Amino acid sequence: MKKTLDQKKSEDFAQKMLSVVNHAGLALMTSLGHRSGLFDAMADMPPATSEEIAERTGLNERYVREWLAAMVTGEIVEFDSAARTYQLPAEHAAWVTRKASPNNLAVSTQFVAVLGGVEEHVLAAFRHGRGVPYAAYNRFHEVMAEESAQSVVAGLHDHIVPLIPGMETRLARGIDVLDVGCGSGRAMMHLAEAYPKSRFVGYDFSEEATAGAKREIERRGLKNVCFSQRDLATMSDVEAFDLITAFDAIHDQAKPDTVLRNVRRALRPGGIFLMQDISGSGHLHADCNHPVGPFLYTISCMHCMSVSLAGGGPGLGAMWGKELALKMLGEAGFNNVRVESLEHDPMNFWYVADV
Repeated sequence: MKKTLDQKKSEDFAQKMLSVVNHAGLALMTSLGHRSGLFDAMADMPPATSEEIAERTGLNERYVREWLAAMVTGEIVEFDSAARTYQLPAEHAAWVTRKASPNNLAVSTQFVAVLGGVEEHVLAAFRHGRGVPYAAYNRFHEVMAEESAQSVVAGLHDHIVPLIPGMETRLARGIDVLDVGCGSGRAMMHLAEAYPKSRFVGYDFSEEATAGAKREIERRGLKNVCFSQRDLATMSDVEAFDLITAFDAIHDQAKPDTVLRNVRRALRPGGIFLMQDISGSGHLHADCNHPVGPFLYTISCMHCMSVSLAGGGPGLGAMWGKELALKMLGEAGFNNVRVESLEHDPMNFWYVADV
C-alpha cells in the first residue's frame, strides 16, 4: 500500500532535522569550550576581541575565532559587529562554566565526542550483536567523574545522605561503606574526608578507573578509603558492610542480577543499599515525555547496553526502568525498597533498600 505524503508534516520534520544537525555541532563546540577553559575565561571578561580572548586563554587566535563563530551563530555568545567583540552573557555563563557547577551543562556535552569515537565499533556491533567493551571508550571515566561530581558529590550532604534517616550520625560514629562500580572514586573520597571515623571501599571492573582513584587518595593523604579492581559478579563479601552504594552502575553490568544478590549478601543486618539509576520508566511511550529521553537512549545504545552485551550480559540499557529495577531488587532479597527523586538530579531515581 502506497503511503500518502503529508507535505506540512514532511516540512516540519525537515526543520527538526536541520535543528538536530545544528545542535549536534553546538554540542561538540560546547564540549571544546568547556575543556579549553574558554567559557570560564569569557565569563569574567567584558566584551572582547578574538585576539584578547585568545591571549587570556593562551590559545590559538584562529581556532578561537572559528569557535566563537559557532557560538555566535548558535546564540550562545553575543557579537558586536561594529566593535568586533564577543561576550558570554551572565545568563548563559550560569549554565556552561565550572563556577556554575552543579548546573554546568557543558560537562554533559562531552559525551557526544566520547560516544562519537566508538561509532565504528557500535556500528559493527549492530551486525554481530556482541557489544563494545569498556576499553574502547576513550575519556569515558574522566567525563563520568565530572558528571558524578555534579550529580552525586555536590549533593551528598544536602540531598543524598539525608535520604537515609540517621545515616549522617552513623557515618560520623564510624561504619563500613562500599561503593560498587566506584569509577574514579570521587564520592567515596568526599565521604572519607567528611567522616574520618568511617571506613570506605570502592570496587570497579576498570583498572584505569581504580588506578586513578588510588593515585588521588595518595595525593590527598586519605587513610580511611581504598579502591580495588574487582568483577562485581564474583565479589564474595559476607555481612561486611553497613552501607553499600551504587551510583549509576547496576544497569551496565554483565550480570546485574548476580551483582544485586552479592550486594545483599555483603550487607550486615540493619544495613542499607542506596542505588542511583536512570529515571527511565521502562515504557517507551512514557519515556517520550522524558526531558532528556533521546540523549539517554543514545547513551544507552552507544555505551550502557553495549558494554553489558560485550561482557555476555543482558544489555539492560540505561532506560531499564523503575519497574524492572524494583523487580530485580526484590529477587535479590531486598523486600523493603522505596524510590525517591531529588530536585537537583532529574535524570535519576534513588532506591533505598533496607536489609
